[in-house]
Amino acid sequence: MKFKTKLYIGFGVLFGLFIISHFIFMIMMNQLNQNMTNVVKNYERLNLANTIQGGLFDYSMESRGMMANPPEELRKKFLKNMEEAEQSVDTAIESLERLGSGERSEALIRKLKTLNTPFFENARETDALIKDGKIKEATQLYWYDGREMREEMIEVANEIQTIQKQRVDKELSNSSHTYHLVNQMIIVFIIIGFLIGSGMIIWILRSVTGNLNKVTSVMTKVTFDKSDQLPRITVTSKDEIGEIAVAFNEMAQALETHTMQEKELKHAAEEQSWLKTKIADIATMYPGIDDLETLAQLFITKVTPIVGANYGVFYMKHGKGNGEQFQKLAAYAYNDQEVGKDSFRLGEGLVGQCALENRVVSLQQIPDNYIKIASGLGSASPSNILIIPAEFQGEVLAVIELASFESFSELDQMFLEEIMSNLGVNIKSILRHIQVENLLEESQALTEELQSQSEELQLQQEEMRTVNEQLEEQYENSEQKTRELEKTKIMLEEKAKQLTVSSQYKSEFLANMSHELRTPLNSLLILAQMLAENINENLTAKQVEYAATIFSSGNDLLHLINDILDIAKVEAGKMEILFEDVKLSDVKEFVEAQFIPIAREKKIQLNVQLAPNLPKVIHTDKQRLQQILKNLLSNAFKFTEHGAVSLTIEKGVHSDTEIVFSVKDTGIGILAENQDIIFEAFKQADGTISRKYGGTGLGLSISREIAHLLGGFIEVESVEGDGSTFTLYLPNYNNMKSTELASYEAEAAAGMVEDLGAVPAVDSVKHLLEADETGKQKALLAGKKILVVDDDMRNIFALTTALESYLVDVLFAENGKEGVALLQKNSDIDLILMDIMMPEMDGFEAIRAIRRMPEFERLPIIALTAKAMKDDRKQCIDAGASDYISKPVNLEQLFSTMQVWLYR
Repeated sequence: MKFKTKLYIGFGVLFGLFIISHFIFMIMMNQLNQNMTNVVKNYERLNLANTIQGGLFDYSMESRGMMANPPEELRKKFLKNMEEAEQSVDTAIESLERLGSGERSEALIRKLKTLNTPFFENARETDALIKDGKIKEATQLYWYDGREMREEMIEVANEIQTIQKQRVDKELSNSSHTYHLVNQMIIVFIIIGFLIGSGMIIWILRSVTGNLNKVTSVMTKVTFDKSDQLPRITVTSKDEIGEIAVAFNEMAQALETHTMQEKELKHAAEEQSWLKTKIADIATMYPGIDDLETLAQLFITKVTPIVGANYGVFYMKHGKGNGEQFQKLAAYAYNDQEVGKDSFRLGEGLVGQCALENRVVSLQQIPDNYIKIASGLGSASPSNILIIPAEFQGEVLAVIELASFESFSELDQMFLEEIMSNLGVNIKSILRHIQVENLLEESQALTEELQSQSEELQLQQEEMRTVNEQLEEQYENSEQKTRELEKTKIMLEEKAKQLTVSSQYKSEFLANMSHELRTPLNSLLILAQMLAENINENLTAKQVEYAATIFSSGNDLLHLINDILDIAKVEAGKMEILFEDVKLSDVKEFVEAQFIPIAREKKIQLNVQLAPNLPKVIHTDKQRLQQILKNLLSNAFKFTEHGAVSLTIEKGVHSDTEIVFSVKDTGIGILAENQDIIFEAFKQADGTISRKYGGTGLGLSISREIAHLLGGFIEVESVEGDGSTFTLYLPNYNNMKSTELASYEAEAAAGMVEDLGAVPAVDSVKHLLEADETGKQKALLAGKKILVVDDDMRNIFALTTALESYLVDVLFAENGKEGVALLQKNSDIDLILMDIMMPEMDGFEAIRAIRRMPEFERLPIIALTAKAMKDDRKQCIDAGASDYISKPVNLEQLFSTMQVWLYR
């Protein structure tokens, strides 16, 4: 029942005395109803404007994806999303035109309709250029013509939003005014007709305020941090409050749907992170393995549980020609059941057929008479079997068969396809290594045989000096053996060269892995940092917190990558050691600056003490010493909940040339049987999945190896429950003879790789601007023209977005050749950001080409690279770069370095 109907009934009881007042009250209520109707209509127009803006953003995002030249399946998805966004914008514009909302709004709608057609025609023309391979023309059309029309349409949509918001506010104000006036009239009527209409008025008020209370109580329960579980209004009346309830419930449903979509995107990102982490974990397993049985057992043991399988078999190729077959070499959860076969020829059984066709075989709904997967509680048949080949250059070298109670997910199959390609390369490498060893053994046997024959020849010379013909015959045999030995020597030299090439491949793999892991991290960290800074203040606090979490997680991943590459460098003997004079007071300041905030956060006391008899300066590698102390202190704080963490620096008890660094904590301590394994890579005292304390187990392993390179060692003393003490013993090379010191430094510096964590910069960059100076920095960079040269569109997008936020005019090119050509056309460019690893013309060649041009001889060029390997900085500077920054790029460092070179 409508409010006006209830009022008719109430006022009918008040006789003719209230007829005039009744009509006045009707007019007021009609006005209130009209105001609410106008609010709803304006709210519809506001939603349509939001739809237009959202459709433009969606269309722009998908168009940007098309610019990156995606695979065909993603291209179809992008085109479909673009068509849906275009239809959404067209429908919203037509709906706004039908609703009509005043001269100003209708003019804006006509303008929006006029811009709509050329904007999407421009986008379709851009897509056609991309499809024809005209990337440069498409980029020009997208970033200039398309962006101007898109920004103009968004501006018009924003203006429509503003007008509708003002009208909504105005209608709400009118409604409030009318509502207050109605309340005053009700009070007057209550006083006049209290004795006659009190009962009817109370009934009307209860019916109105009851529904209002339901609406109010539900709205006060709304918590937007749980936007996937919003309450609903259960008002069933068909009056204005019922319409509000319906609108609120629809809004709650839309918010819940959006939240679910956001969770799905997050889940997809987590799956990609898991895939890359596990692939990297398998890749780090191969170094040091030199026989096929160890490789097979480690591989099947690691891979089977990763993909959720419960049983696994590794078949390796043996023999040649007709005798070629795949023999079972290793197994996971094998229980000696007499089922299946241990070997297969090509085309025999599913394993042989998989090897013959070089394709994956998947089985589901497995019969009961298959292999039984057994445990201490029983046994059962698997429900899914997957057979995957490992090939090298088209030749299948191995096959693995996995069985599981659960089906293999698409992510598991993607992971298996990635690692199986690398497995073939490593099998081939081990086979070549075994072949070289066999040749060496044959060479040694041949040499021994030659020596034996030589001794026999000498004996025959003594006994048969008169038999010249036999002597000549023996001599010819000796010459033949010598030639065979020479051939063997040549073969060994060739194999040695192959080993050198293999070692070079491993170094290149380390460099490429660094590049491939750091390149996506670069754009991720830049964009996450920009979102977390919220310069435009258009994000909620929760969204800023999400961005900060992404940025923090990306940095954690970067530290993990650095740790993995560090341990690989240590194992390869490629860790760089640079000796210099180090002040112990600087060491103390470094520790306090790093860990006082952590101590305050955990409410733990931090003590740093220097013994009075210490020298002021010691001769060692400052950065590596800080790395060891940081790892030891980080462990101490991680495992300490209460009490204190202390660092004591003093002279050695037995030698004045020894400096002792002791890190002591009052934490949980370490069991005696675990005190040895904690220094092994990837191992921890508690390595179970339910452990309380996280980490990779690399810190102590790296610290021990670095200590050895510095000429020292690390010891641990601990009692479970009473804390631990880690002691670093280092020689003080200031007290050594100069000849001993030079000898050790030369030995420690042999075969080095640059530290992946190092960040080169000029001296002026050390004084980085604080956050409150961002405005000043913007003013210094505003209006500058920067050329970005990078073959990765993700990095181009991230850097362009970051630079444009500082009002920088950005040009970009996708390789060195395009970058040089673009520079020649734009001689007013102020600075170049140059990637190193690019196709067609890399960064080194491009920098040299630019420096050969007299007009650009002093143009600032900052080299950016995710490779970060040995001599990269020196190579960049030698090629002509002004400075060098390794990826992922720290925005604060990048802006400061740019400012230095722009105003140098």
